[in-house]
Amino acid sequence: MSYQAEYIWIDGTKPEPLMRSKTRIVADGKEPDIWGFDGSSTNQAPGFNSDCVLRPVFTCPDPLRGGDNILVLCEVELTDFTPHPTNTRAFCRQAFEKYADQSPMFGIEQEYTFFQKGRPLGWPEVGYPAPQGPYYCGAGGEKMVGRAIVEKHTQACLDAGLAIEGTNAEVMMAQWEFQIGVLPPPAIGDQIWVGRWLLHRVAEEFDVTVSFAAKPIPGDWNGAGAHTNFSTKATMESWDAIVTVCEALGTRVLEHVKNYGHGIERRLTGEHETAPYDKFSWGASDRGASIRIPWAVEKAKKGWIEDRRPNANMDPYLVTGLIVDTCCSALAGTKPILVIPGQKEATDAIVTV
Repeated sequence: MSYQAEYIWIDGTKPEPLMRSKTRIVADGKEPDIWGFDGSSTNQAPGFNSDCVLRPVFTCPDPLRGGDNILVLCEVELTDFTPHPTNTRAFCRQAFEKYADQSPMFGIEQEYTFFQKGRPLGWPEVGYPAPQGPYYCGAGGEKMVGRAIVEKHTQACLDAGLAIEGTNAEVMMAQWEFQIGVLPPPAIGDQIWVGRWLLHRVAEEFDVTVSFAAKPIPGDWNGAGAHTNFSTKATMESWDAIVTVCEALGTRVLEHVKNYGHGIERRLTGEHETAPYDKFSWGASDRGASIRIPWAVEKAKKGWIEDRRPNANMDPYLVTGLIVDTCCSALAGTKPILVIPGQKEATDAIVTV
């Protein structure tokens, strides 16, 4: 007897990487091991030297196939078994290992938008739906499109054993959110990527596509973010630590923003519950700030912060690794030193805003 292992990885497509997967038949009693793929077809290698390596880093039950079948999330490596230049998980892992003693933890709110036939699901062929207002956490009628997909995706995440914490309809019609956490890096990134892959696969069954674009529809419509909640052992015990991490984030504003997802300048405009991408602010219960301090945290004088700047299309490995490097180094009284993949030094930008 054998089982199916779906190997999943992140490719090298720019400016927004795609998720890829393929199936391997594995004999019973054997664990999934390293595999390979054609990197010339995924923007990760030239044709004359196309082999890339898939190294399993996270496995879970396959909720779509069921049985003994599994999902296998992989890091991409070169054939000498060093991290591929597109492998941002290696950067995240390095950041966590450096500051593991501080117990950095994350919860991520992943927003997304359903599309069908080139427009948001349920939108009229000509013109626009009713203005924003009734959709956020709404119920009933034609306005709450896509709920059947959300319900099936949520159950798939539960069946896979992911740390899904909830779901809700978002401010724009056809826009939804699921939350994963609370987990340390890089595990939080692993589960966000698997949750995204499952969402794509479930949506296929409904002839619907999923967009993680930062501003899927221009104009007076909300963008899509991935609000990133962060804590450490110190912030869970001290208000002073919360102030320290907020002030530290204010010293590397553009470096963070330039690595928080493609098209961020179209979303972080100062409108639609955002702060301008080139300005930094933090405050309690302020959804127009770069960093929001939840009211319960302000009251208790300890807890976590919410970085509201990351896009829906952000790389969770990059974002969490960068936050750990910035905040944990400040708490330790040292300088951040990690170099982000694809950058010569820490201040180089992956994207231009």
